[in-house]
Amino acid sequence: MLRHTVAQAQDRGLIPPKPRAAVDATGYDTDHASRYYSWRAGKRRRQRYWPKVTAILEIRSHLFLSAHVSRGPSQDSPQFKPAARAAAARCALDTLLGDTAYDAEPNHAYGRQRLKIRSTVFPLNRRNSGRRWPRTKYRRQMKKRFRRRPRRSRYRRVYGQRWQIESGWSRQKRLLGSALRARKWVNQKKEILLRVLTHNLMLLAAA
Repeated sequence: MLRHTVAQAQDRGLIPPKPRAAVDATGYDTDHASRYYSWRAGKRRRQRYWPKVTAILEIRSHLFLSAHVSRGPSQDSPQFKPAARAAAARCALDTLLGDTAYDAEPNHAYGRQRLKIRSTVFPLNRRNSGRRWPRTKYRRQMKKRFRRRPRRSRYRRVYGQRWQIESGWSRQKRLLGSALRARKWVNQKKEILLRVLTHNLMLLAAA
């Protein structure tokens, strides 16, 4: 169904010919009691694992192109490939933006060489601060693009659009809630995907 909403958005001209997208992950609560209520009641919130979704959002239309559900806490980078693969199958991406959690040469290579995305922009994670220059091709390119450039440079202006996916998550949770109703893991996965689909349908209806 997500594929159909993306196709409809393309037919209506909501998605531009050279779309830019952003990737990010968010988590959902499985406890309906608010944190404030739990604190006032003297109850400790013990949520060892939580449902997590990694999604790719087209930044102009705010439509989700893909969503991959997993469990947190976990690193964001391993969920990049399935989310990017599904998004590229539905929409030919020109640019894909992500935060430092997706800084890995295999992610750049997979996006550009395998999925034919023209540009992947993930700023460097300073995990190897002892090295002045990264050894690999695409990470070196990120170093050059973001090194000592003014805030209004083209690269920084393009990357600044990454926050659109955070706006998309905020809108979805504000309208549909941040706590899941389902209790079983298999049903939680279905509920998250249904919320992503509902988000797209609401945008199409508003357009």
